[in-house]
Amino acid sequence: MSKMKTKSGAKKRFRMTGSGKVRMNNAFMRHMQTNKPQKMKRKARGTSIMCDADARIVKVYMPYDRKQRRKSKAARTAASTAQA
Repeated sequence: MSKMKTKSGAKKRFRMTGSGKVRMNNAFMRHMQTNKPQKMKRKARGTSIMCDADARIVKVYMPYDRKQRRKSKAARTAASTAQA
């Protein structure tokens, strides 16, 4: 079976955390900052964690993310040892 391709747009925009959640940049910070309230600009600084419903879609686009695979592999080994 051939390798799955990672969506190039997703790998530029998202990263996975150690626990398998998706980290993303906040929107509305590129231009016209004078019209936005200070509270909005402060909240949009840095990154945030994506909600679970949207994160499921992004994880499909990034099939070979190491942290995601490592977590699922650990879950599989724990399940196999529980059955034995």
